Amino acid sequence: MKVLRPIIAVIALIVAGGVLGMSQGTQMLVGVILPSIAFLVFIVGIIRKVVDWSKSPVPFKIPTTCGQAKSLSFIKEDRFDCPNSKSDVIVRMILEIFLFRSLFRNTNAGVKSGDLPKLHYGPSLWLWLFGIMFHYTFLVIVLRHLRLFTEPVLPGIGLLEYFDGFVQVGAPVLYQSDLIFMGAITALFIRRLIMPQIRYISLDTDYFPLLLIFSIGATGMLMRHYFRVDVTGIKELTMGIVTLNWTNPGTIHPIFFIHVTLVSTLMIYFPFSKLTHAAGIFFSPTRNMANDSRATRHINPWNDPNIKPHSYADYEDEFRQFMVDADIPVEKELPPAPAAEKKEEVTE
Repeated sequence: MKVLRPIIAVIALIVAGGVLGMSQGTQMLVGVILPSIAFLVFIVGIIRKVVDWSKSPVPFKIPTTCGQAKSLSFIKEDRFDCPNSKSDVIVRMILEIFLFRSLFRNTNAGVKSGDLPKLHYGPSLWLWLFGIMFHYTFLVIVLRHLRLFTEPVLPGIGLLEYFDGFVQVGAPVLYQSDLIFMGAITALFIRRLIMPQIRYISLDTDYFPLLLIFSIGATGMLMRHYFRVDVTGIKELTMGIVTLNWTNPGTIHPIFFIHVTLVSTLMIYFPFSKLTHAAGIFFSPTRNMANDSRATRHINPWNDPNIKPHSYADYEDEFRQFMVDADIPVEKELPPAPAAEKKEEVTE
């Protein structure tokens, strides 16, 4: 059921987009009004998330550490797995954002069969490979689509299209990014189905975006290579949305409106889903904090400013006599008693 419900939801969206796209009276609704609202929801939703994250307090110093922290001079420090400065944190974030470094370092545990079974660890790079293929081809596809929303076309888009379609297959050109994108999203979906551990923790909200994005890619390729679509009409429609000069879509094949319905759904769904990790990674304290708690005191923003910190040394100074009387070890011994007090003790 966790897979069936998302499948039904995506099929319902496809049917709704196709039905609305067949009628001249509803094409304006699904081709202009819906994507405009979806883009507004996407922008406002992301901004609201970012503002909320920026206001969220970080009570503890909790950077993820995977190596040797800065210590004695003769002990080698792992600067990027255990960053100690802001510059190291910046390098770590760049590696994480552009190369998915933590995913690349993912390991897999298993039992090696033999006379004496042994537990062994090994690299698990398939998720990293599919993930980086998916994200970068998605970026290329989005950049290519910018030609529909700008006039004149932004510099560099033509060059990007040239290299993307360098190995030309048929006409129109079959872009390599489209094939890699579809292969990567399919692999990510199959991974959730065939791996028992991943399938067990997966929810409807994990399958739905994968199916939705796959459907967006599939309808886009069908629109380019199978159905005849009025590209000039689409350009006029998209430019009308950008300039707020809305025009009637005219005679455009319903597959375009299915594609737009799916894309609009993704934009509306994005700010309220796990997909916001694209922006959230910048605000993750496990990634953007330096591991310098031994050198710099981290102040909990939830602390009452009227309550001053009370260190252990201050605590022991205040209660040392009571701790000694209760046979509790202390770091600093009591000062010697004055001579008068010793004389009284001897007399007693």
